[in-house]
Amino acid sequence: MNGSHFIAAACIAAFSGALLSAQSPAPPAAPADHAAAYYNYTMGHMYAEMAEAYGNRADYLTKAIEAYRTALKQDPSANFLAEELADLYIKSGQLNRAVTEAEDMLKAHPDNLDARRILGRVYTRMLGDPQAGKVDEKMLKLAIQQYQKIVEQEPNDTENWSVLGRLYRIDHNSVEAEKAYRRVRTLNPDDDEAMVGLAMVYSDMGDNKSAIDMLKQAGEKNPSARTLAMLASYYEQSHDFNAAADAWKKALAILPDNDRIKRTLAMDLLYSDRLNEALPLYEELAAANPGESSLHLHLAEIYRQKHDFVKARQALEEARKGDADAVDVRFEAINLLEAEGKTDEAVKAVQALLEQTAKPQYADNEKATRNMLLEKEGQLYRLEGHTEQAVTAIRQIATVDPELAPRVSAQVIETYRSAHDLANAQKEADSALQKYPKDRTLVIEHASLLSDSGKTDEAVAELRGLMNGAKDREVLLTVAQVYEKGKRYSDEMKTLDEAEKLSANQGDRQGVQFMRGALLEKMKDYDRAEAEFRKVLQNDPDNASALNYLGYMLAERNTRLDEAYKLISRALELDPQNGAYLDSLGWVYFRQNQLDKAEEKLRAALEKIGSDPTVHDHLGDVLLKQGKVKDAITQWQASLKEIEKAPPADVDSVDVAGINRKLEVARVRMAKEGSAEPKP
Repeated sequence: MNGSHFIAAACIAAFSGALLSAQSPAPPAAPADHAAAYYNYTMGHMYAEMAEAYGNRADYLTKAIEAYRTALKQDPSANFLAEELADLYIKSGQLNRAVTEAEDMLKAHPDNLDARRILGRVYTRMLGDPQAGKVDEKMLKLAIQQYQKIVEQEPNDTENWSVLGRLYRIDHNSVEAEKAYRRVRTLNPDDDEAMVGLAMVYSDMGDNKSAIDMLKQAGEKNPSARTLAMLASYYEQSHDFNAAADAWKKALAILPDNDRIKRTLAMDLLYSDRLNEALPLYEELAAANPGESSLHLHLAEIYRQKHDFVKARQALEEARKGDADAVDVRFEAINLLEAEGKTDEAVKAVQALLEQTAKPQYADNEKATRNMLLEKEGQLYRLEGHTEQAVTAIRQIATVDPELAPRVSAQVIETYRSAHDLANAQKEADSALQKYPKDRTLVIEHASLLSDSGKTDEAVAELRGLMNGAKDREVLLTVAQVYEKGKRYSDEMKTLDEAEKLSANQGDRQGVQFMRGALLEKMKDYDRAEAEFRKVLQNDPDNASALNYLGYMLAERNTRLDEAYKLISRALELDPQNGAYLDSLGWVYFRQNQLDKAEEKLRAALEKIGSDPTVHDHLGDVLLKQGKVKDAITQWQASLKEIEKAPPADVDSVDVAGINRKLEVARVRMAKEGSAEPKP
């Protein structure tokens, strides 16, 4: 504070003091010595700056305090001196003395706002460390009391209301905190502190949507790295990593050299499958930190997902230089083998890793790693069609961590279901539900089995019994799937509409749009189905599932085949090992009368999903058109055999009738040619 400000403030304070004296008669005080007070204030300010420059050096702080105290004695009406004096007491750790000084001021003048601000500030300083969960409740209550009185006397000061809002948050009084921050916004709608404060209050109340909306407003009005970082973190809590990445990108534009922002942005881009954006960031980070294995691992993961296996191995080798035996490095190597289609090698690698890391007992962090490996082993066995070996691997998870037993049972049920072994799936579900009758996942699995058996209403009743507001969207999507199996398409459409209303982010909405598109396709409402898939692709152009489904739908209708080819080819670029996508491309080639290419793709699909009756049916059509009648019959017989294994609800009688008609025609043709029919 400069001299002119000091004199002006002192004069105002003296005038205010005169008014107080007129209202409350008191013994005449000695006249203020403004010049002397100004001198001592200047000296105190100089010592305070020197103390700060030398790390709050004690002797300078002591001199500053004494100079301020002298100045205050020379001009008691200059209350701002007491406020700065209290700050010095706080810096020097003399909090009790600061309280005494402020209380003395209040005894002299009960309505002295500066004294209350000092007490509020000191009590706030003395309440502890809220972030560490260490709060002195007595000091917190005293601080709140002071600021409540301050806002009563000065109701239009936004800073006071903001401080009070923060104190209410620390006191877990969300209702009053919200009122305080809303008061600030009434006085100043663009107040950043109030918008951020309100966002934190909404988060405390479990309303992340309102918290996000408030931070979006703050970011639009006055973007700052802090506000954008908070917004990104709330998006992450909502698992909307796509939106989180967008927020981090804006924060990075403000702080382009911030390493933490780069790392978090790269991770969220990776989580949201924006690989082309994540890649250059990780390359930059890895180049700046060549010895950091985790960065090379992320590069290996990105290249693996982009199916650039050569570069994935190169990145993996760089990661190995840090620690070749690290579990995360070896686990990425297993993932790479799986992506390359080397499932047998991947199984051997995960078994070796399990054996080398085996222990009689595991610490909590080791349990998570062990279970991840066992889950991967089970997944690989499922891919190979070895159901019992997959179940054995999965059951070991409950041995490592008994608390996961319900989840393990759910995985076992799903493993049997995927293998069309409904008897064992039902046996496991009944047993598990008796042990854990309130487990949400097991109830869903049990209901799904009812659905497989055609008991649609029973399944829906079980599922709707789970709805309590917390995860209703997920329940509704499962209900929609049950209705689809029961061919209750009208009920399914209504349920999807319900689920869409509960979708909090774009990713959730895309999931509903995809399911609606698939439903409309089954209802033969092709234009509306295509519109839904287009919505998905508009927001996520590299959504492989939507690309494939739309392309296959066009091929199935034998229309716009060039476009169908492009859509499915793009899906295969994104996931070249996907058997369903290979089948779709084979079907496009069949429609284009490129029979050799069609056979090649369909046989490749069978290597991936040999139990899929549709692939066998498609290959039979191709072989018949090639004149390979006997081989076509073999494929149709295989298709019917796989259909027999499926749950009743999954069987389409029209499809079965169509395959039988083709078999009859082929058999007549074989008989005319005098050839023997192949055995089923």
